Amino acid sequence: MSRSVAVIGLWWWCLVLRAEGLGVNWGTMANHKLPPKTVVQLLKDNGITKVKLFDADQSTMSVLAGSGIEVMIAIPNAELSAMNNYNRAKEWVRRNVTRYNFQGGVTIKYVAVGNEPFLTSYNNSFLNTTFPALANIQNALNEAGVGDSIKATVPLNADVYGSPESNPVPSAGRFRPDILPQMTQIVQFLGNNKAPFTINIYPFLSLYANEHFPVDYAFFDGVSNPIADNGIQYTNVFDANFDTLVSSLRAVGLGDMEIIVGEVGWPTDGDRNANINYALRFYRGLLPRLAGNKGTPLRPGYIEVYLFGLLDEDIKSVAPGNFERHWGIFKYDGQPKFPMDLSGQLQDKYLIGAQDVNYLPKRWCMLKPDAKDLTKLGENINFACTFADCTPLGYGSSCNTLDANGNASYAFNMYFQAQGQKDTACGFQGLAMVTDQNISQGNCNFMIQIATTSSSTRFTQFFGATLFLLFLSLL
Repeated sequence: MSRSVAVIGLWWWCLVLRAEGLGVNWGTMANHKLPPKTVVQLLKDNGITKVKLFDADQSTMSVLAGSGIEVMIAIPNAELSAMNNYNRAKEWVRRNVTRYNFQGGVTIKYVAVGNEPFLTSYNNSFLNTTFPALANIQNALNEAGVGDSIKATVPLNADVYGSPESNPVPSAGRFRPDILPQMTQIVQFLGNNKAPFTINIYPFLSLYANEHFPVDYAFFDGVSNPIADNGIQYTNVFDANFDTLVSSLRAVGLGDMEIIVGEVGWPTDGDRNANINYALRFYRGLLPRLAGNKGTPLRPGYIEVYLFGLLDEDIKSVAPGNFERHWGIFKYDGQPKFPMDLSGQLQDKYLIGAQDVNYLPKRWCMLKPDAKDLTKLGENINFACTFADCTPLGYGSSCNTLDANGNASYAFNMYFQAQGQKDTACGFQGLAMVTDQNISQGNCNFMIQIATTSSSTRFTQFFGATLFLLFLSLL
């Protein structure tokens, strides 16, 4: 074989591997959304052929039709109880699956039944509705004649299993005792239907939740003290976590079950450990492993993985932490944050950004330099940050170095942009003014929002303005 043929063969192998093994999560919790058509083109431009959704919204599904992109659609947790009725499950399948199942339609491969429904923070809210919903959806898929190609699964958080404190190694992994009956039901049903087990693994959260967690163990470039387990040296938390699941599945008799990593990634803002340097380090370790089909010690080989996530989402709940709005490998407007080689070949190149994005005019809202009465500054900043994303102002975040005036301007501008740059959104009781000068400082970007005329944005603007007037009337 000639050198040129060998190089072309390697290039083609990398493209095929990326297409087969790597997907992304496309969340839409944003104040001003990129048009779905733009997002689908973004996926195609970057060779991303798998996407995981958190619903089955018609506007999203319609633009995915004919794209060839493989899709995991989802049933939100709030709808699980409704899916306990088989007729409603059949109707959901008809409305969201079979209607798109035609030549040139949407390539649906999975239905995600709920999203991390057994989180301990949910206090068992979905404990008794998740398995019946899973069973009804898969049975409805089977009845519709698509069950051989479309599988129902339940994306679960890694807190559904663990190892005992007395023996904290992957081989001792077991499902949580409090949900063992439900997990056993789910795993056996998935096995009977040849469906995969879907797990979300977040090394960042291990670091976030424990200040004593060894930082290097969250990445893939080696640690000084690996975990020894029956002759296996675990040097990173991803492998250890994944293999703890493998051991948990073995304990219920299904150790060979297919496992999908439904979410894995690293946020870039909103916490001292959420930054671009750490994200670069994480992906530069993860992506070559996936490209090389290395797998984990207990499950070597190919792993289907969905990166979390595609875009930053500025109205996601920050209950888990301010970083929640910053998981995207792309910014809110579809522009890449850092060099990233999805083929895993470690080429320092940027992904292709979203094309033809329409922005609002280059106008910013800022604190008036000559503002005199600052007694109400704090309450106006609090209002702005209640209805806009101020998480970059937090400790260790990208805008944490601003002074008090900079904090006010950042908050005012975020609200101004969220409200579509309406003039009335840059008043703040006479403390603010509009400027056409970019007031960004250093690494702190004072953003210009995406232009949109969607009904959801118009409602957000109306709702925000109404609440602002009500807020002022109470002062």
